Amino acid sequence: MTALFTLLPDAVSTVKVDSKSAVLDCLADRFAAVYGLDRAQVLDRILERENLGSTGFGRGVAIPHARVPLVEKPVAVFLRLSAPVAFEAADDMPVELVFGLLSPEAAGVVHLHALAAISRLMRDDKMHAALMEAPGDEAIYALIANVADRAG
Repeated sequence: MTALFTLLPDAVSTVKVDSKSAVLDCLADRFAAVYGLDRAQVLDRILERENLGSTGFGRGVAIPHARVPLVEKPVAVFLRLSAPVAFEAADDMPVELVFGLLSPEAAGVVHLHALAAISRLMRDDKMHAALMEAPGDEAIYALIANVADRAG
């Protein structure tokens, strides 16, 4: 999809969850199902990072991320929540859009570049609105893929 991270169509989903822990569980499930990763290991790494401080980015967005073994390049999952969920975000606003990122353990700068690209994408007001209003998962994927292809 982009030189910075891979987001496959099946990694995009609209989900109904009611808590931060359910969001993180759903992320781990999706990473495992789409990319063939170990669900428990993914969840452990995401929780480990989350315990350092919330990845609630603000403006209704969270970007949970971690480094895990057996990932060759950064991979992503995107969740649109059917209802806002409290996420201990920097602005104390609930989260509606979640962009998860997993990178190789030794990724260093590669991980930071992928995070920066996702951050730029999620800060864009027009993109944020379009993602919220998209009629379904295919439309969400198309929006992200279109922007990522131009940026990557």
